[in-house]
Amino acid sequence: MNFDRIKATFRSLRFRLMLLNAIVVLLASMGTLIGLRAGMRFALVRELDQILSEDLDEIELDLAAAGAPDSNALFSQLDRKAKGHVQHRWFVSIRNFTDDNAGQVASQVASQVAGKVAGKVAGIWQSVNVPTELEVGQVKSDLPTTVNGYRLLDRLGKLSNSERVWIRVGASMSSIDRDLTLIDEIIAIAFGLGLIIAPLGGYWLAGRVTRPLATMINTADRLRPEELSERLPVRGTGDELDHLSLTFNLLLDRIASFLQQRRDFLANAAHELRTPLAALRSTAEVALRSTRSATEYQELLGTIVEESESLEVLVNQLLLLAETEADSETLMLTGEPVELAKLIERSIDMFVGVAESRSISLRCETLHPATVKGNRHHLRQVINNLIDNALKFTPSGGNVVVTLSLDPSANNACLSVRDNGVGIAADEMPRLFERFYRGDRSRRRDAVTRGTGLGLSICQAIVKGHGGTLSIESQIGKGACFEVLLPLFEPA
Repeated sequence: MNFDRIKATFRSLRFRLMLLNAIVVLLASMGTLIGLRAGMRFALVRELDQILSEDLDEIELDLAAAGAPDSNALFSQLDRKAKGHVQHRWFVSIRNFTDDNAGQVASQVASQVAGKVAGKVAGIWQSVNVPTELEVGQVKSDLPTTVNGYRLLDRLGKLSNSERVWIRVGASMSSIDRDLTLIDEIIAIAFGLGLIIAPLGGYWLAGRVTRPLATMINTADRLRPEELSERLPVRGTGDELDHLSLTFNLLLDRIASFLQQRRDFLANAAHELRTPLAALRSTAEVALRSTRSATEYQELLGTIVEESESLEVLVNQLLLLAETEADSETLMLTGEPVELAKLIERSIDMFVGVAESRSISLRCETLHPATVKGNRHHLRQVINNLIDNALKFTPSGGNVVVTLSLDPSANNACLSVRDNGVGIAADEMPRLFERFYRGDRSRRRDAVTRGTGLGLSICQAIVKGHGGTLSIESQIGKGACFEVLLPLFEPA
């Protein structure tokens, strides 16, 4: 069990955030400390170069100004200075300038200091502290150079008699190395502290960051399909986690609304199916209760057939509604070119007889050729439902007008079905496309206005699946106008 908990901890987002934070902090700290060390070394070496350059300028001026009696005093002074800087191993050497750079001393200088200066070695004057590992004549350049742990600076100067000589000033870099060693120790201590502080601080910060996520997980774990009232808390910080909480809450709202619509749909569907089924059962029970004549049996069977047809219409509409919802995302990709004008003509021809039997004028005023992409059967269902709906609520002597026009600016085909019937109340307009919703007039169970309350819901689902819109305008006593906008077909 403990092993599983440890394994889960290592796999957690908090641990990974802590690890990434520690790695980033340590790498940034190490880079900063290494850069600081390099900068300190550069500054120390540059300061040493500046000191050597100033010393070289001073020696060059003294050699050019000193005469023969003063040379001994000058060399003695330089030798005392070298002894005073023994910790830094500061030194100076003067060599004669020759074409082969052999480094031999001028005879005049040698005779002035022979036997009087402790630094006279093998005919070359040099102060104390000169390292033996440096070759005579090695490195003759105007730029500072590091050789065998010494910083050297050479320059070509002149004596008072205009004789040219090489002047070298140098110092050991051991003091710089000691300072850098101290800096390295400080870096090591700082890095060690970082190894301890960075993971602990990262784990604490990761815990604060992932705390809202843990709340989301706990809330989601408590949710059930039958209970979706709980919502995630919004901290008001306006960050990504707050945005995630708001998005999750909106998702829960949509899911709750969807489930409620499903429950209502199932309840309404069960209610609508129960009515014809009850009628079928009661009629059959009446037929079986006693012996009847052939005429009575025909009447009862006719009632059963009528209720069966009503039940079949309802089932077909439910299946069509489910089909349009399932195919709404792929309908535009898998559809075929459909000529709306031909579908409208066929629908009008089918309803002409019904309109004449009710003394209603059904005509088509404008019928522009328009091709859309979609399902021919579904689009014809929309046209049939709209015309049938208009005929149901138009009294005798009324008019139903169907038009098909084009909107080139929006690249749409516009289908409208207008009647001058009873109209629709303003309070019923927002619920008109709800499933199983029927206005007060449509709830009358007469042969003309009887319906299932699914026709307009099916029309809206089909039109939406084709990338179009379905809208309505109506006033009580002045009729209604249903308008369908569908995008025109554009060949590839």
